[in-house]
Amino acid sequence: MSVFPGFVGWINQNFQERPEAETGRSEDVKSNSVSEKDANLKPWYDEPGKTAAMEPGDVRSKSLHAVDTKYFDVNDMKRQSELWHGEKKKHPWYPAPAKVEVKTKNGLCHMNIEFTIGVIPPAVYEMLTNPRNISFFSKDERSRQRLENKSTKVLKKDGPRQITDVRKALRWKFLMWSGAIPIHLIIDENHQNLKAKYKKKKNKMKCMKVFEGSWKVEPLYVDSERLCNQREPKSREEYKRCSRGKGRIASKVTMEHIFQPSSLLNLPPFSWIIRGYTIKTTKILLEDLRKFNINMYK
Repeated sequence: MSVFPGFVGWINQNFQERPEAETGRSEDVKSNSVSEKDANLKPWYDEPGKTAAMEPGDVRSKSLHAVDTKYFDVNDMKRQSELWHGEKKKHPWYPAPAKVEVKTKNGLCHMNIEFTIGVIPPAVYEMLTNPRNISFFSKDERSRQRLENKSTKVLKKDGPRQITDVRKALRWKFLMWSGAIPIHLIIDENHQNLKAKYKKKKNKMKCMKVFEGSWKVEPLYVDSERLCNQREPKSREEYKRCSRGKGRIASKVTMEHIFQPSSLLNLPPFSWIIRGYTIKTTKILLEDLRKFNINMYK
C-alpha cells in the first residue's frame, strides 16, 4: 500500500475505530503492535495533568487520535483514505511546493506560508503536532529524523480547546559539526476548526527573543473540477453530493511564523546568519512534508 506503513497504518487503523470504543485508562505501551487492550485506551489528550511525557518508543504503537474524535466523522475519514489509495494511479494528485513570503521589520521576521497536502485535514493536523514522532521529515545517516518530537504533555483541555506543552529537537549539520537545537513550545489548539497558535515557553529557547506563530488547516476539494461540473463546492456536504461521495479531500495549510533572535544575537552578522538558517530550515521541513506526501501514494 505504501512505503510509509507507520502513518498510513495510523490512518487506516484509527479511522476504522469508533470514538465510543476509546474507553479505559491511558497507559504506556512499549510493544510495536496494538493489542486488543491497547485499542480501548482513551485518547492521550483526555487527562490533562496526568499524561506522562510521550517518548517515541512508547507512543508510536498507540491506536490514538491526535484530534479529538468528537469533532470529525471517523467513518468518513476511513472512506477518504480508501478513495486516495484507489485513485492514486488513475487520477494522481501531487502537492505543489510551498509558498513562502518573508518580511523583516523592526527586527521581527514574519514568514507567511501556504501549502497543500494530499491528506484529509485531521491527518494533516497529526503531521503538524506529531505526538507519536512518526518520521515525516527526512532522516540522517543515523536514522534520526530532521525534526523529532521529544515529548508531548496536555496542560489543559476545555471542549475542543487544548493547551499542550511540546518539546522538539531540530537536528543540524555544518561541515564536520552536527547537533540538535531544542524547541520548547506551548500550543493552543482547537480540534474543532483545526487551528492552533504557538509560542516558545517562557525562559526557554534563549537564543530567540520571539518565536511564535499560528496555523489553520482547511479542506481542499481536489476532484471538484472533474466531478462537480467545474463548480467549487462551498461545503463538505455539497462536495459529497455533487461528487456522489467519490470526491477526494486534501488540505490547505496556512501558517504564520514570527521570530526574532535574542538581543545579543540580533546584530549583524549573527542576526543575518540566524534569520537565513531559520528561513532555509523551514523551507526544507516543508519540502520534507511534500515529498513524504508524494511517496505515500506511489
